[in-house]
Amino acid sequence: MNLHTITILHNHDFVSRSTQSHRHRTSPAAVILARFFGKKPQLTFPCDTQTVVCDSGDFATIDKYKPQDATTNPSLILAASKKPEYAKLIDKAVAYGKDHGKNIDEKVDATLDNLLVQFGSEILKIVPGKVSTEVDARFSFDTEGSIEKALHIIEVSQNDATPCPTTIQILTAEQLYKDMGIDKERVLIKVASTWEGIKAAHTLQSKHGINCNLTLMFSLPQAIAAAEAGAFLISPFVGRILDWYKANTKQEYSAETDPGVKSVQKIFNYYKKFGYKTIVMGASFRSLGEITELAGCDYLTIAPNLLEQLYNSEDKVPQKLKAEDASSLDIEKKSYLNDESLFRFDFNEEPMAVHKLSEGISKFAADAVTLKGILKEKIEKA
Repeated sequence: MNLHTITILHNHDFVSRSTQSHRHRTSPAAVILARFFGKKPQLTFPCDTQTVVCDSGDFATIDKYKPQDATTNPSLILAASKKPEYAKLIDKAVAYGKDHGKNIDEKVDATLDNLLVQFGSEILKIVPGKVSTEVDARFSFDTEGSIEKALHIIEVSQNDATPCPTTIQILTAEQLYKDMGIDKERVLIKVASTWEGIKAAHTLQSKHGINCNLTLMFSLPQAIAAAEAGAFLISPFVGRILDWYKANTKQEYSAETDPGVKSVQKIFNYYKKFGYKTIVMGASFRSLGEITELAGCDYLTIAPNLLEQLYNSEDKVPQKLKAEDASSLDIEKKSYLNDESLFRFDFNEEPMAVHKLSEGISKFAADAVTLKGILKEKIEKA
């Protein structure tokens, strides 16, 4: 995932929130959205209101685009941590981690958790909406571990911390989001779209009221199970799907035939056909064509270079995806949430999805290990 990725979201409250604090100037987000939907740049849209979300760990980028929400993960934090302007946050996390945990590994985990939440907390001072914080990728195949880590990130405080048998025993006195006075409604927990991750999201949503962002989404079976789980949002990766097909078929694809675009279209239509409320957020774009072919999708993540092209363009982009059009489509309804074997079989029938999910988890895990190595060195020197 790129360090700076901007997300354009449709049918949400950009006007009612974001413009209240920027009432006297048109933000880049407003101009981009106006270009995208063929409207003149303005602060109040006559039709659908819009939202902008920034997928970044860089505060300056987030502030530049005046987004509604933002997203973080260890990969983003790793990139941001190499910048000198974030040294104070890292030092603060290291000082915290040094005093928590029985051994160096536990101290490093405590430091990383604290750092992720520090970044999230600082971002929430910039954005009026939500921040996404990722569960450690090593829990991608551990339902209970994912649940406990999510609860730890969101709710654990000095007075109600309890030991977790599946995660590091460092929860007592964790000053995470709850202790920082941040309500769980302002946080999305990002979980990989494995069977175990989807089941964890179901428990977090239904039993704890914690909203989840199911990431690394590459197939309809994953999307169906996520919707049945009541996930707040899913992130199907358009560009990564295209990458796989280009590498394995040795073919080039137009925007209209792009397999990643087709995948998101299929998920969007399925959700709208059967009335699921889970938000579809197209991510990982490689071209403007992919973006324009998905105009009308609930959310779209757009990298800075493509965002600038949209910002400078005078072209109108017609809406391609419409919820009302899905009602007439002939789509078979399936159910996976209570049928693990069927989910695994149907998912396994899509080698692209199997490969890209595995690759994505490994990449996030590797970046987390690298970041932990940096933190460990700092703890040992502190």
